[in-house]
Amino acid sequence: MKVVNELLDKLPKDIVLIGEENTRPFECDGLSVYRQKPLAVVLPETIEQIKQVLKICKAHNTPVVTRGAGTGLAGGAMPLSESVVLGLSKLNQVKSIDAKKQLAVVEPGVRNIAISEAVASHGLYYAPDPSSQIACSIGGNVAENSGGVHCLKYGLTVHNVEAVKILTIDGEELVLSRDDQGLGLLALMNGSEGLLGVIVEITVKLTQTPKLARVVMAGFDSVRDCANSVADIIKAGIIPAGLEMMDSFAIEAAEGFAQVGYPLDAQALLLCELDGSESEVQAELEVVLKVLSGASSIKVSNNEKERLDLWKGRKSAFPAVGRLSPDYYCMDGTIPRRHLADMLEKINELSKKYQLRVANVFHAGDGNLHPLILYDANIPGELERTEEFGTEILRLSVDMGGSITGEHGVGVEKLDAMCHQFNAKELEIFHQIKAAFDPLALLNPGKAIPELHRCAELGAMHVHHGQLPHPELERF
Repeated sequence: MKVVNELLDKLPKDIVLIGEENTRPFECDGLSVYRQKPLAVVLPETIEQIKQVLKICKAHNTPVVTRGAGTGLAGGAMPLSESVVLGLSKLNQVKSIDAKKQLAVVEPGVRNIAISEAVASHGLYYAPDPSSQIACSIGGNVAENSGGVHCLKYGLTVHNVEAVKILTIDGEELVLSRDDQGLGLLALMNGSEGLLGVIVEITVKLTQTPKLARVVMAGFDSVRDCANSVADIIKAGIIPAGLEMMDSFAIEAAEGFAQVGYPLDAQALLLCELDGSESEVQAELEVVLKVLSGASSIKVSNNEKERLDLWKGRKSAFPAVGRLSPDYYCMDGTIPRRHLADMLEKINELSKKYQLRVANVFHAGDGNLHPLILYDANIPGELERTEEFGTEILRLSVDMGGSITGEHGVGVEKLDAMCHQFNAKELEIFHQIKAAFDPLALLNPGKAIPELHRCAELGAMHVHHGQLPHPELERF
C-alpha cells in the first residue's frame, strides 16, 4: 500500500511495524472479543513524527487509531483493517513538576501510577486511580475520562486535568485549558475517545497526600442493606475518599485471589475510605461506624499496610474473576445511588434468565456499575447471550435515570446502547462536533457515535442480536 511505503520512507524504520506478527499485539484492547489487524502500527518518539504520520494518513485518506496502553474495555483502540495505529507508549516522560502550584506536565504515555511516584517526594499524588493504574496511560485516561475508587471525593480525570495539548488531523497544535472563555473544550476533550485530536501533552492537577487514611470494611447479610448504607453515609454529610460495594460472588473471587481477609459469609461488602487530618478522620469515622451499626461485621484498618490490603482485594476483582471463567464481559453503566439495590436485584434476575453468572463490583458512591458477566466463548451462542445480557443492563441504567457509561467509554461496545440514551437530534450534534474537528472522519472512525441509520434499524428490531459493531471488525 502507498501509505505504508510512505510511512517507511519518511519515518525511522524501527518505529513502523508491518506484517501479521508485528501488528497482531495491537489488534484489540482489553475488549478482546473484537479484533482486527491494521495496515501498520507506528510508535513515534516525538511530536514531529506524529505530525508526519497524520500528514501521510490524511494525504492517503487513511484512518488513524490512537492507542495508549491498550487497557481500555470498550474497544476504543480497536483498529480497522485499512487503518494505521498510532501508539503513544514511547512518549512517556514527566516533563515538569511544579510542587508549589501542584501541577505536573506529562506526555500521554506516562502510566497513571508513575505520576504519583514522580511527585511523592513533594508530598503530592495524582488522585484518579483506575484499577489498571499500574499499566494504563494518562493519555488513555483523558480519552476515556477514567475514574477509579477515589473518584467520589477527588473526581474523574476531567476534574484533575488543567490543560491538554492536541494535534488536529491537519497537524495543528492546540492547547485547551480551563481558561478558554467558557467554551468547555477541555471538558469536551476528556472522554472524546480519540475522535477529535491526538493528545500529546497533559497538565495534571496534583493533590496533597492526606496525613491519614483509614478504610472501614463492612459486611452485610443483605445486598439491599449494603446499598442503603451507601446513601445513608452521604446523607450523614460524609464524602468518603472511596466508597465501593461488592456482592458475595465478587467477595469470594477477590478473597480467593488476594487473600486479604474479606468476610466470605457476607452477602455484600462495603469499603469506605476516610482521609484528611487525624481529627477529621476520627470525627468522620465515628459517624460512619454509627451509620454502619447494622452491618454483620466491621473492620477498620489500623495502619497503611492494612488499608492497602483492603483495597488490593477490590482492585484485584477483575483478574480474580478471570480465574473463575474462560471469559468475562465487564459492563459500565451508571445509575442514581438510590437505585443500587433495585439494579442488583434486576441483574440477579437477568443472570437467571440468561443462565450466566455475574460478579458485581460498584463504585457505589457515584453509582458506577461494573457487573462482570462470566461466559465461555467456546460454547456456541454464549457470547451472544452475554452481549444481550449486557445490553439489558445498559438499557436499565438509562431507564433508571443514569447513563450507559461511567468511565470505560463507548468505543464499539456500546454503540447500540447510545441509540437508547440519545435521540436523533442529540446524536446529530455529536456528529457535527466530530466534523468540526475532523471533517474527513479519519480519527478513530466508527467509534463512540452511532450513525443515525443504525439507530433507526435498532428501533425497528428493539433487541440487540449480537451483531458486530462495525462490518470490518472480526469476532474472536
